[in-house]
Amino acid sequence: MKARFSLLAALMLAGIAVQAQNPIIRDQFSADPSALVVGDRVYVFPSHDIPAPDEYARKDWFCMADYHVFSSDNLTDWKDHGVIVDQWTAPWVNEKGYSMWAPDCKQNPNNGDYYFFWPAGAKPQPRADGRRAMGGGNRVGVAIAHNPFGPYIPQATPLEGVGGIDPCIFVDDDGTAYLVMPGITITKLNDDWLSVSTDPADRHRVEEVPTKGLVEGPYLFKHNGKYYMTFPWARDVEEVLAYCMADNIFGPYKFMGVFFEEHANKCWTNHHSIIEFKGQTYLFYHHNDYSPKFDKNRAVCADSIFFEPDGSIRMVKPSLRGIGVTQANKEIQIDRYSEISQSGDSIAYIDTTNYFAGWKTVFYEQGAWVKYNTVNFENAPQRVKVKVAAPSTGTLEILQDDKVISKVKLSPKNTASEIVADVKGAATGVHHLKVRLASKGNVQVDWLSFE
Repeated sequence: MKARFSLLAALMLAGIAVQAQNPIIRDQFSADPSALVVGDRVYVFPSHDIPAPDEYARKDWFCMADYHVFSSDNLTDWKDHGVIVDQWTAPWVNEKGYSMWAPDCKQNPNNGDYYFFWPAGAKPQPRADGRRAMGGGNRVGVAIAHNPFGPYIPQATPLEGVGGIDPCIFVDDDGTAYLVMPGITITKLNDDWLSVSTDPADRHRVEEVPTKGLVEGPYLFKHNGKYYMTFPWARDVEEVLAYCMADNIFGPYKFMGVFFEEHANKCWTNHHSIIEFKGQTYLFYHHNDYSPKFDKNRAVCADSIFFEPDGSIRMVKPSLRGIGVTQANKEIQIDRYSEISQSGDSIAYIDTTNYFAGWKTVFYEQGAWVKYNTVNFENAPQRVKVKVAAPSTGTLEILQDDKVISKVKLSPKNTASEIVADVKGAATGVHHLKVRLASKGNVQVDWLSFE
């Protein structure tokens, strides 16, 4: 009953908009993001990590009971459309499994509907001799909707002959769809997208992936006529993201190496998807930003991807700033910086008993600064509001590009409060911000916003 109440609460919260840098989803755990472009909007279908309930024995492991879908038209403000599939109502799924792993979603060009593929533990299967039921194992199910945000109707049974986790659906330029599974195998989907071809000619195993270390979570995409088979790879202990390239869907593929290194804090997993949106390619992935002591509760992030002239993927360096344009009249989280000075400031959690409260920037040396790129000033602001705590006196300078547009005078106060200061000479349009400590002191900044 407790689990169903949690689901109801999640449904009631559907439609909440989450303003984000990295992580892009800031009010719940999320992982394994599958991104899909639909017109002028991006939809993200992640796994949903939750703290293990009493009935789930493995408190040290991944625990996932449902899926949400999020969307954005500006890659900054993300709307939660609520739960689309859960383990209690999907017909074939084990209600106590908590094993709804990495999903994928694509639009079927044959009928225009959206097909959500997800893996989960199946219900235990009864035995003919009447003994204890056997475990159902991990299977791949399909749920179908007329719109990318749902409602999704789960099919009564999982895909026949398909087991495992982390499905990827790739739709080629001619509309032919393929199911990609860890292994790594590529199998043609039949036109109904509810079954796979049994013709051996329609199935290929990618042999060029590394044979040492776990390879999972494949994501196949196409760029400038080349096929890119990307995947998380436990090269040592933690996962990197690596890839192979080919000129044809069934290869031969050439192993190209790593394009995303291990997370610095040793988060064990990574899992991703790659899309092109409005002329730029983006990588969606995860990290345990909101759970620094437990890497089984993760958070979805996004950064830009760039290609070399030969088509190879340039190394991606994960950022706090992430993607999208921030509006000047929204709360600008400068702790999600683009650059930071070499000394004199740092980032800290606001509340270590509630990591979803986010971060703050702590300035403690004169001249220390943080830079936050790509802020849109639709109108020239007259004032700036800063949420700040200042145990000592101090002055913050706020710069638009390299021009000082405000000086915020601070009086000693240990608790965070909102301070308003005048802004002079600010320009309209998209600019970079810099916040700098112009005096000695100790100043802690949560966010700032222009009026």
